[in-house]
Amino acid sequence: MARCEVCFRHCEIAEGAKGFCGVRGCRNGSIIPLNYGRITSMALDPIEKKPLRRFHPGSRILSIGSYGCNLRCPFCQNDEISWSERAYEFETEAEVCTPEEIASTAAYYKREGNVGVAFTYNEPLIGYEFVRDTAKLVSERGMLSVLVSNGTAELRVLEEIAPYIDAMNIDLKGFTKSFYRDVLGGSLDMVKAFIERAVQVCHVELTTLIIPGENDSEEEIRAISSYIASLKNAEGEVIGAEIPLHISRFFPTFHMTDRAATDVKLIYRLADVAREKLRYVYEGNV
Repeated sequence: MARCEVCFRHCEIAEGAKGFCGVRGCRNGSIIPLNYGRITSMALDPIEKKPLRRFHPGSRILSIGSYGCNLRCPFCQNDEISWSERAYEFETEAEVCTPEEIASTAAYYKREGNVGVAFTYNEPLIGYEFVRDTAKLVSERGMLSVLVSNGTAELRVLEEIAPYIDAMNIDLKGFTKSFYRDVLGGSLDMVKAFIERAVQVCHVELTTLIIPGENDSEEEIRAISSYIASLKNAEGEVIGAEIPLHISRFFPTFHMTDRAATDVKLIYRLADVAREKLRYVYEGNV
């Protein structure tokens, strides 16, 4: 039995078993990432698709994903690799790529406008060791590393990867503890702590998916934008008004097909509400 220290769950994992995320496993008395180098998805994407709008706009980035997640969002768009039953099969089925191979592939695609590697599609932080090792090699090649994450990790995990990560898009999925706990199976406090440190170490943009009947009120968006506006850099200066926020439209999917897509007019209205506090607000999926 060993204890995983990656996120708030602190899973106690028996020898030969896996934690909640399906990725952290106990082997020979130690916790290891069973998805190390297991790649399920790879694409050369526009960087705006991450989404990042104020970080090397117009460029492309080699985007890679593994499997597993430490949340249980019922509206997940990548459920097959993130938290469906099939995700647990990838431990043996997914192709293995070394950090060196990923860094070399990123360098090869410079000729097509690639600026680096984005760790995305599933939750990268549950396999942070691969992120750290790969991003270090990408950095040594003079390229960039991007993390697309739910921000559900202890700060020591962030400190492990921070020297090699140039930008992050972090989901701030709502702003009530009950929504995080009851709908997502997560921790709002952990995500806030992660964001507050992340903005001190690299470029950060945030994304909120607007789900009808859950987090779609003007009051909640005002709370979110006010929180973002209060964020400080490492020197203690308030910089939050300059942090981009992406307000994204929900479409029925996976286990949340009981409601219609978010009304486009609502997305634009909530974006205007966020602009009361923030300089850069972008409407997504409209």
